[in-house]
This record gives sequence, C-alpha cells and structure tokens, in this order.
Amino acid sequence: MTQRKPPGMGFESWIDKQIREAQERGEFDDLPSAGKPLPGAGQPLEEDWWIKKKVREEEGTAGLPPSLVLRKQAETARARALAARTDDEARAIITEMNAKILDALRKPLSGPPLNLMPFDVEELVRERKGNSRT
Repeated sequence: MTQRKPPGMGFESWIDKQIREAQERGEFDDLPSAGKPLPGAGQPLEEDWWIKKKVREEEGTAGLPPSLVLRKQAETARARALAARTDDEARAIITEMNAKILDALRKPLSGPPLNLMPFDVEELVRERKGNSRT
C-alpha cells in the first residue's frame, strides 16, 4: 500500500520519489508491452472510444444472459476447433469448452435454457478431417 505524502513535500516531488523507488526495485522491468508503441498512439480518439473497445472485446455478448454468452462461446469454440492446425489443438479447444458446459449444467446459469451438451471430441476431429479434404 502506498504511504501518505509527508507534510510539506509537494505532490509532484512525492510522486517522482515513488516512481524512482519503484524503478530501483525493478517494478517496471519486463513489463509485457515494454518497447512497444501504445495501441492507437498518435491517432485521434473517437467519442466513447472506450465503450466501443469494450463492445468489440465482448464480441457482441455484452448485456446478454450468461446462458446465451456460453452458447456463443460454444459456437466460437467449435469453429476454432474445426479451423485448428492440428487434431491435438482441436481436442484442447473442445475439452476446455466441454468443461465450461459441464460446469454450467451442474450450476445452471441465469437466462434462457442452455440447450447445450458437451461436444463429442472425436466426432468433431473426424468432421475436421473431413472438412480439410475439400
């Protein structure tokens, strides 16, 4: 937790001191975006840019009931598995999605009925192989 600013010390010098001490401790080393430009740097921001960004990140699921969000995720996972580079990658995608589906079946989500069952992993892999021949 951050300490309180000592009386008589200006805010700017207090902040500069905290940043310098953090740098000395190495808290800014190896940050994920170090050396990379900030996304959108130098471009004007649209009005409500942060809302539009959030909507894009949510892939149109913002405000939907959890059961419908899971249906959308299952649809996306199936498409990703069919487009996967390897069978193992496809299996991993579907296995992860199946775990989410099973969890939702054990602890029902709010919203419309889920109407979703776990995928048959091997059937999907066979379908994927069939699609790659065409």
